[in-house]
Amino acid sequence: MIVQELIFYAFSLVMIFAAVAVITVRNPVYAVLFLVLAFFSAAGIWMLLEAEFLAIILVVVYVGAVMVLFLFVVMMLDIDTATLKQGFTRYLPLGVVVVGLIIAELVLVLGTGRFGLSHYANPVMHSASFSNTRELGSVLYTQYVYPFEIAAVILLLAIVAAITLTLRRREGTRHQDPSWQVRVRPRDRVRLVKMRSEKRG
Repeated sequence: MIVQELIFYAFSLVMIFAAVAVITVRNPVYAVLFLVLAFFSAAGIWMLLEAEFLAIILVVVYVGAVMVLFLFVVMMLDIDTATLKQGFTRYLPLGVVVVGLIIAELVLVLGTGRFGLSHYANPVMHSASFSNTRELGSVLYTQYVYPFEIAAVILLLAIVAAITLTLRRREGTRHQDPSWQVRVRPRDRVRLVKMRSEKRG
């Protein structure tokens, strides 16, 4: 248990350091890389809690897909950091107020003495053949099947809405029809004209 606690604190310290670095580094690419490190640390903590499925999903989906997409977008946009720094002092008081409210809420929730091993027992250690993926699937598709289906429908509506907003027609824009371009024949584009050669006197 001592080794497990040491690993937990090590992952926690790395995750806190990476989360702070995300909002403090000046280079946006470095911020994305520190966010990837924070996700890896969170996945390690979930592995300690025997939530292997959530840890793998966090690494595969967020680190392997979403964060890579963010990294490519940030690198392609070539963000001007000097422009971003111009409005920093203007929004600093609002940011301090928001941070103060978040800290106050955390103190009110965590400082009430409702957490700890005296209120919650240690998680039960399972055998190596235990599959939390099977347990999670049985809970999702039995007890929470309706909320799960509603969330799927909402995500589907969001995808359809995003596609509809992207494909809307705007006045003054030029569009291409690939199917019409593929059907074009050479004789419809080029007309050969035969003329007799003339001699100038």
